[in-house]
Amino acid sequence: MTAPASGNVHPIGRANGAPSLDPMMALVADGMNQVNAVILDRMQSRIPLIPELAGHLIAGGGKRMRPMLTLACADLVGYAGTRHYKLAAAVEFIHTATLLHDDVVDGSGLRRGRKTANIIWGNSASVLVGDFLFSRSFELMVEAESLKILKILSNASAVIAEGEVNQLTAQRRIDTSEEQYLDIIGAKTAALFAAACRISAVVADRDESEEKALDVYGRNLGIAFQLIDDAIDYESDGATMGKDAGDDFRDGKVTLPVILAYARGPEEDRAFWKQAIAGNRTSDEDLARATQLLRATGAIDDTLARARHYGQRAIDALGRFDSGKAKAALVEAVEFAIARAY
Repeated sequence: MTAPASGNVHPIGRANGAPSLDPMMALVADGMNQVNAVILDRMQSRIPLIPELAGHLIAGGGKRMRPMLTLACADLVGYAGTRHYKLAAAVEFIHTATLLHDDVVDGSGLRRGRKTANIIWGNSASVLVGDFLFSRSFELMVEAESLKILKILSNASAVIAEGEVNQLTAQRRIDTSEEQYLDIIGAKTAALFAAACRISAVVADRDESEEKALDVYGRNLGIAFQLIDDAIDYESDGATMGKDAGDDFRDGKVTLPVILAYARGPEEDRAFWKQAIAGNRTSDEDLARATQLLRATGAIDDTLARARHYGQRAIDALGRFDSGKAKAALVEAVEFAIARAY
């Protein structure tokens, strides 16, 4: 996952104002209108429940960061065609399908501040509509008429599923290693970020080195994004995160903050973590204690520092590309992902 060497390294953070996705949203606004049209068209079905349920999540307020990355990276490499619109829609369908399945597996009740589809329509409908969206994504991939793109996105889909199964096997296991945790988030989150960026270089017929640079950018951005998510699960609230605070804690998910706090704590604290991750200490008071232990051991701060490290690697991977609006927007997207924790 080493970024290509670069003499043009951009430090994370900006002096004037908080970073945002606004530059990227402005850059790809016209293209996203095309992508949204594809999404709306391809989520339709003669079975009314399918567009109703899919639309609940797709129209649920998400920023659509992954398809925006596909369009922004296409702009970065100078692509002037239209094939990337369907590819960006395929990326969003893959993401949406995984969310539908994840919410069933996790028993989640909130996503982006709204009731999850599985709460409204039930687990069976959510799983089946997720399968429908996966199928639609593969139709869109085939229409791109590129075996390489089909290989990249289909492989990403398989890797995401592997990551989710890996996470399931690690659930409620306090002995989960940092290495396994990074493997999990590299698969379940970073793989789609990497693929979403890389396919832009493929559709634009750029060389392998540019493909790899965009892969490195997306992969490291995805890891940083997930690290921040895992940290703010303990530090934020439902209104900010769009999900219930402490969900990971109550679900027994062993994330990096927990791994660090468990390794650093005395025996009494380690006993607490064993009980909590096993599902025996899940009250609001237990969550408050867990958060206090994470702060006391520096686990939250060190997780955020690790996120900044991966964010910097993402930014450095763009060093080979010319400066301009697209590059600046992609850099700020990394800064935005990190700033969500502050």
